[in-house]
Amino acid sequence: MPAERRDPADPAPAPPTAPRSRRRRTVWVAGLLSATVLATSGIGRAVVSGVGDSIGRVDAFGGLRDRPADDSALNFLLVGTDDREGVPAKVLQSLHAGGESCHCTDTIMLVHLSATGDRASVVSIPRDSYVDIPAHTDPATGKQVGASMGKINAAYGMGGPPLTVATVEQATGLHIDHYLQLNFLSFVSTVDALGGVPVCSSTPLHDPKSGLDLPAGTTRLDGAEALKYVRARYVDPTADLGRMQRQQKFVAQIIQQATSSGTLLNPVRLQSVASTVLKSVKADQGLSGKDLLALVSRMKDLRPSSASFATVPLSDLNHVVPGWGSTVLWDQPRAQALFAALRADRPLTAPPATAAATGTAAATGPLSVPPGRVRVQVLNGAGVPGLATRADGELRSAGFATTGDAQNAPGSGTAAVTVIRYDPRWDESVKTLAAALPGARLVQVAGLGGTMQVVLGKDFTAVAGAAAAGAPTTGASGTAAAGSSTAGTATAGASAAGTASAAPTIAASRGDTVICH
Repeated sequence: MPAERRDPADPAPAPPTAPRSRRRRTVWVAGLLSATVLATSGIGRAVVSGVGDSIGRVDAFGGLRDRPADDSALNFLLVGTDDREGVPAKVLQSLHAGGESCHCTDTIMLVHLSATGDRASVVSIPRDSYVDIPAHTDPATGKQVGASMGKINAAYGMGGPPLTVATVEQATGLHIDHYLQLNFLSFVSTVDALGGVPVCSSTPLHDPKSGLDLPAGTTRLDGAEALKYVRARYVDPTADLGRMQRQQKFVAQIIQQATSSGTLLNPVRLQSVASTVLKSVKADQGLSGKDLLALVSRMKDLRPSSASFATVPLSDLNHVVPGWGSTVLWDQPRAQALFAALRADRPLTAPPATAAATGTAAATGPLSVPPGRVRVQVLNGAGVPGLATRADGELRSAGFATTGDAQNAPGSGTAAVTVIRYDPRWDESVKTLAAALPGARLVQVAGLGGTMQVVLGKDFTAVAGAAAAGAPTTGASGTAAAGSSTAGTATAGASAAGTASAAPTIAASRGDTVICH
């Protein structure tokens, strides 16, 4: 097969970004996970003992009953609040972060550490998720409050960390082992302690509301600029999902930064960084220095390639509820498949595949280019709300380097057939993308460059060719079939015999596919 013609002036494929947002609030999880990584990846006894007592404490598990069964894996609930107490007005102004605190969890993330300690799965939970909030005691009045439905981020204001933990445990069936909480300036100090973190984008990102002004390419951001990056909501049409994708990408960069730099090998620098990070974090009362030391041995081999990122699958992005306004509904079969995989301690993504392995099963013949080298922007030409965001996520799950900035195509609502627009110099790469979108019409656009454009038509249903393009699949592979009986839950839509073909798919990305290269 002839070698693909490439323009040497074209940049390497940009890594995927990631899913949505609605209101002006801050995203803290990158700082929270960096705290976990720095507190566990190679910290010696002296470092841990020197900073363990400085961590702020909260009662996260008081009064909890009827909790899910514990297991050998570790589940951290990481929350970020937009608490601005003690932050000088000038600092707030410089960070474009005026306004009142919402007294809620602005960001919620589950971090699942495998029993062997060599894998981490990070799952973002949309803050507007409409879920059951368990019965609880009102902390202000001491009165009992019955169970009810509401936004998941409101649980914090209604009952503090314990109700937040109880709500997440009830919704996911996962036993939460530890709770970590980060506030406004914690994020900034964490990034600055690392010496900044690089981020990359295939297009310029401008958001006057957050103050973000980022050129295309790779830029190293300090704490204040990084805060603008994860807060921005007007850089793409995906809102909170877009912010969660950027947040996940930023987390992967922090893992890469912590594990590839000399920070973890320099005891003096390590202690300085760890002290700064951990002083900014609040943790449950049971997370001791001894626990941190135990985590050291379990996470010493953690790398971006062994971290997976996912967002709870959604079925309705604008479910309006009187008294709550716009909420989001989970796609229950796919969401329960995701959580079942975590309960069974199974990886959410397949291990890195070689180029030969990813290009062997396409109907059009052997594929020479792996999905990770194919850069894609998704446009919605069908006019179906949320369609481009879902397709972007499915392609990213299949390993493609999507831009994450799903948009409406000009004249959206008129496209009947899905079209792949590509530069003819990338005639081999387009075969890999076409295998993931069977039936799509190929259109050559000279000068388009290395980023292909998928314009979704009304015929699009799903990335049906993902397996052929080297993506992790459900069922036979065993890596993502979270709906199987081994996970302890019934497969949604499966027959009484439990056929594997009906298992819901899990959309997740490996950390090494979302970092800047």
